[in-house]
Amino acid sequence: MATLVQQPLVMMCEGWDSYRLIDSGAGRKWESFGSHSFIRPEPQAMWQPRLPDWPAAGEFIPGSDEDGGGRWNFTERLPDEGWELGWNEVRFTARPTPFRHLQFFPDMAPVWDWMRGQLDGLTEAETLNLFGYTGLGTLALSRHGKVTHVDASKKSVAQARENAALSGMADRPIRWLTDDAAKFSAREVRRGRRYDGIILDPPKFGRGPDGEVWRLEEHLPGLIADCAKLLDADSRFLFLTVYAVRMSSLAIAGLLQEALGHLPGQIEHGDLAVREEGQSDKTRGRLLPTAIFARWSNPR
Repeated sequence: MATLVQQPLVMMCEGWDSYRLIDSGAGRKWESFGSHSFIRPEPQAMWQPRLPDWPAAGEFIPGSDEDGGGRWNFTERLPDEGWELGWNEVRFTARPTPFRHLQFFPDMAPVWDWMRGQLDGLTEAETLNLFGYTGLGTLALSRHGKVTHVDASKKSVAQARENAALSGMADRPIRWLTDDAAKFSAREVRRGRRYDGIILDPPKFGRGPDGEVWRLEEHLPGLIADCAKLLDADSRFLFLTVYAVRMSSLAIAGLLQEALGHLPGQIEHGDLAVREEGQSDKTRGRLLPTAIFARWSNPR
């Protein structure tokens, strides 16, 4: 029986050459993405900035609602095709999108490391990445075997394929699927499939390729129940992240406990956070929370 660890954890992104959180405060954050820096809204940065000036290539100006609308205001010309960044051996293209992101989520870096740790020693694992976006998690997992990458956006899947080619991983055993995550998972259950690990990063609201509607609070329990049927006592992990919702990590941990409690291992939960650069080499910067997570692991 999987044990629920009630004490929450923090999984920290410390930054690396391709990404750093330089400063934050007053509802915004200043980040570097390789040679370009940007200012983006961040409601959880409730403190005041440390630095007086934030020179940046652009700033995302949010809309008046809570649904993620807004626009970029650029102060310098950026490459139309984007620019190359990297995480370990994974290479990818960054560029500003209408959704305030830059085609990847840097706070997921410690999650990629954690998943690899769970698969340590395996070279023929089979893993599933639902809501896989531009494929950085998929490419990180591909070192350990076959990966099935599912996203409803043709554009995101196409970018994920480009990132695979940029990384020299185009020939790795990855299934790239433009599909509705919930429908695909249900079909996999009917097929009797199983996986060694599953990662899912569902949005608060979304639409599938055929207009299917996704609402997190309504549809997540059913999806997790199906994911549980794709795992067994020899599987290694499930990792769930949730952004932009008024919800505790205990809530999604409880959901995992209900679905995965019959399996061995443990269930943990907490916050993803990015560490701000320190004021000097001797001081550590503030932690900026970005999302909540729950995870099941089976150390065997």
